[in-house]
Amino acid sequence: MLEVSQLTRCYGSFKAVDNVSFTIGKGEIVGLLGHNGAGKTTIMKMLSGYLEPNQGTIKIDGVDLQLDPKRVQQSLGYLPENLPVYPEMSVADYLDYAAEIKGLTNNHKIAEIKRAIQATDIGAKLLEPIANLSRGYKQRVGVAQAILGQPKLLILDEPTNGLDPTQTDHMRQLIREIAKNATVILSTHIMQEVNAICDRALIIRHGQLAVDAKLETLRFSHFLRLVTSMNSKQVKTLLETLPGLESVEALEQEPSKAVKTPVIHYRLKLAEGHSPLEVSAVIAQQVVAAKAQLYAITAEHRDLETLFREVNESSVTVQSQEVKNAA
Repeated sequence: MLEVSQLTRCYGSFKAVDNVSFTIGKGEIVGLLGHNGAGKTTIMKMLSGYLEPNQGTIKIDGVDLQLDPKRVQQSLGYLPENLPVYPEMSVADYLDYAAEIKGLTNNHKIAEIKRAIQATDIGAKLLEPIANLSRGYKQRVGVAQAILGQPKLLILDEPTNGLDPTQTDHMRQLIREIAKNATVILSTHIMQEVNAICDRALIIRHGQLAVDAKLETLRFSHFLRLVTSMNSKQVKTLLETLPGLESVEALEQEPSKAVKTPVIHYRLKLAEGHSPLEVSAVIAQQVVAAKAQLYAITAEHRDLETLFREVNESSVTVQSQEVKNAA
């Protein structure tokens, strides 16, 4: 649905975005991540048509943004981080104005404004001047204007900024609903938001695409955690010959009044190409057969914040096979 190829943007001698390429399909919710100054905002401005790239192409539904910008922009919804709302206008007047700009007319315009009001739950504030609204309500007005016209591509920069937990949950539900018929790009510094609603992450580092992968792929760490009563020697003797394991490391012995036997934690590294579920099942069978206590065996997952830090502190580049195949 969205095809970005070799996108580059310079400000004088400074290259803010450097040869970025990715493809996003219909129905995907993709998190766009990066430190301040990494190039995220510049990419979003180019996707919206606000900025022109120095090189590269952007195609939405097969239409080149540079060749037919008006047609493409009619299918876009964009919520910038600092929305340029007009404080003297009422919410109703502002949405009417935004709908006119998007080319909506007559009954279609009225229906779309009603839909956006209902979706963002701002009906109680329609006659209020925008200047009088709280930050959370201003944010919801911004989202309402972004979804007018049912855009095929929705670009949201910090959409939950200023929202309380209930409003944040409502916003997540709204984004999921929109993604049934559209592509959504979500830029945020809140990793919980990406974990909660995104299918995939793009991490920008120094203007370049450092990571493009499914969240499931990013979380996978090739390690298992085993908690058992067996001592280190017993575990290594029992498990080190398993074809699915590469190494066994004892972590700690946990004193416990709840059980009489020792509680010892181990970190097991999976061999390449082996399923954590299948290896876990074999380990469980081995421990039980040895008449030892098996307290827990779980797959170890990396959290997105740790990965984000690792990527920005190293030269790691990640692209999942699923993403390569999709491209």
